Amino acid sequence: METILKVENLNVSYGRHRVLNDIAFDIKKGDYVGIVGPNGSGKSTLVKTLLGLIPADSGKIHFGNGLELARHKIGYLPQVAITTDSLFPAKVREIVEMGLLVQKKFPKILHKEDKTKVNRILDELSISDLKEEKIGQLSGGQQQRVLLARAMVGEPEILILDEPTSALDPKIRSEFYQMIQSLNQKRQVTILLVSHDIGSIGQYTNKMLYLDQRLVFFGDYKDFCHSNDMTDYFGFETQHKMCWQHGAHDHNHSHVKLKTSTSSVEDVNTDQSLKVVGGEKV
Repeated sequence: METILKVENLNVSYGRHRVLNDIAFDIKKGDYVGIVGPNGSGKSTLVKTLLGLIPADSGKIHFGNGLELARHKIGYLPQVAITTDSLFPAKVREIVEMGLLVQKKFPKILHKEDKTKVNRILDELSISDLKEEKIGQLSGGQQQRVLLARAMVGEPEILILDEPTSALDPKIRSEFYQMIQSLNQKRQVTILLVSHDIGSIGQYTNKMLYLDQRLVFFGDYKDFCHSNDMTDYFGFETQHKMCWQHGAHDHNHSHVKLKTSTSSVEDVNTDQSLKVVGGEKV
């Protein structure tokens, strides 16, 4: 499978504070990657750097398949996207059309084939009946589907989602994850999903990228669950729970290279926490 995104020795700072240290990984076309880690670990910073919204201090980001020349082929659903303003005038159709208008040069005019794309994605996400509704009058789950449609209408190669379910209740959250999984499987869209909810995304993603300012782990769940280094880092019970939720809970350990950070690591699905100092748990 071809590499669609390659990150090499990426370092990012806010002022004098280094947020990301020496990050390196390769994403293959069709991957569905969960980006997880504790608060302040650099997850959103990584996403914004990939999108070109903030500069890197050093390192390289390569997009394969010509994507470095076509940033519109990267769909993005930001962290804070839901509006509670019931008077917000934009209709669902207009919101989704914006995903195509941003790709066009002046004059920005939608053609018949563009409207066909809009109708197709609305139908695929089961919101075609909401086409003429104002987005401010929709539920949180419906709004997220609309904004996902806007991100997908341009038929991106990569879809990046930053905490897309943080404002949704558990049932709607699960439905949203299933919808993303369907897009990944049917369209072969490469997905990068940022979340603090390791347990939920572990049911749907096929790879995990765990950040704590440094890259703690990147790979598939089989490698994670078979890794003695990850057992040492997280503790057996936390590792076992994460693997059980993914359905990869056989513990035939094998060695996987580990990079550690000196900051705290919190497992949001348990009440356990640990700190790593110089590679040792304390």
